[in-house]
Amino acid sequence: MEKEETIIYFVTENIHKFNEISDLFSKTKTNYNLKRKEVETVEIQATNLKEVASFKLNSVKGQISGSYFIEDAGFFVDTPLNGFPGVYSSYVMKTIGNKGILKLIDNFDETQAHFTSVIALYFKPLDVSLFFEGKIYGKVSKTLRGSGGFGFDPIFLPDIIPNKTFAELTTEEKNKISHRGKAWSNFIKFIKENKY
Repeated sequence: MEKEETIIYFVTENIHKFNEISDLFSKTKTNYNLKRKEVETVEIQATNLKEVASFKLNSVKGQISGSYFIEDAGFFVDTPLNGFPGVYSSYVMKTIGNKGILKLIDNFDETQAHFTSVIALYFKPLDVSLFFEGKIYGKVSKTLRGSGGFGFDPIFLPDIIPNKTFAELTTEEKNKISHRGKAWSNFIKFIKENKY
């Protein structure tokens, strides 16, 4: 039976997010085992992702006995939508989706967009909450492309691989360059430095 101190829980109902993080975790040697935990979090409407992530993290404190983290991400169309949908990405995906975003854009050549990921960790051995951030910049595709990934992946063309959307990459390819992968690298660095 696993000891509580060797488990880190990823609090999420999103199986796609869990699979991406699980893929990253499987390639990393740590003293911890990753488990998914479905606990209802409270999400606030705030102006930045860190605020949202912090509130969600604290909303489940006391319901989980060990160390745990949540991950919040946003898709920001900087030009021409002034950062929309940003912190409202989940709601916008459920309501107007990718097609709705594309209808708001006229000149796709001039688009600028980015994804941001914030991992909020409650680390029990030190009784601290920590935040790890990752970003990736790119453009918006004129059409939905690819069958992989999830969310806004079919319309995001990363600058580093401008001829493919996130949804046209394998999970491994995406994790090497993505916002979530970058946040994860910072998270893992901390975990490796704090073995308990």
